[in-house]
Amino acid sequence: MRRTGRATVLLVVLGAVLTVLGAGTARADGYRYWSFWEGSGTDWTYATEGPSLARPDDGAVQGFRFSVSEDSQDSAKPRRSPGFAEICADTPAEDGSKRVALVIDPGTAADAPAGETPPAPRTACARVAPDASTAEALASVAKPLRYNSDALLCAISGYPGSGCGEQVSGTGHGTPAASASASPAESAAGPDDSGGSGGGPSAGALVGVGAVLLLGIAAVVQARRRRG
Repeated sequence: MRRTGRATVLLVVLGAVLTVLGAGTARADGYRYWSFWEGSGTDWTYATEGPSLARPDDGAVQGFRFSVSEDSQDSAKPRRSPGFAEICADTPAEDGSKRVALVIDPGTAADAPAGETPPAPRTACARVAPDASTAEALASVAKPLRYNSDALLCAISGYPGSGCGEQVSGTGHGTPAASASASPAESAAGPDDSGGSGGGPSAGALVGVGAVLLLGIAAVVQARRRRG
């Protein structure tokens, strides 16, 4: 009987722990935004500064991708490889200017706001002043651009037609902050890269686990005393 009682208590404790951990890993909300990338060889690297702060050299490739994501860890890359020679093949070098290759990927239908269809991905070669920023290069080839009151980049070439970094429920993504990728302003970190909203248990969930374990230990001790 004593072993049966202990087993029952331990099973109850284990079930409660699993319940708390399951709540900590539940699907959260994501955010829909334009992310900003820098071409490096044949791949993309998430930008470490905003488009208005980036001052690319002649021959640089810069990318923008519209998608629903949490942060730089799960943000979707532009689906076209960065290739300056191909994108700027018809734009020869000129003194007093620089060329910046741009890859603009509006994403998939799954990432599009309700009622909108993403346009096809495209590329452009911007010829701008030597000290021009990526934001200025983008403005020279992809108008109309739309920004919100916090200077976040909301739309490229008019897409999407409305909204700006809005929350998308039930995506399995986490909590954002202002994105360098989505912003032409000062922010240099993407949506919250701190890891606080990742897929693991939250601090609250871990506290709950600790409380459940303490209750379980107390129950075992009490059961032993009663049977003693």
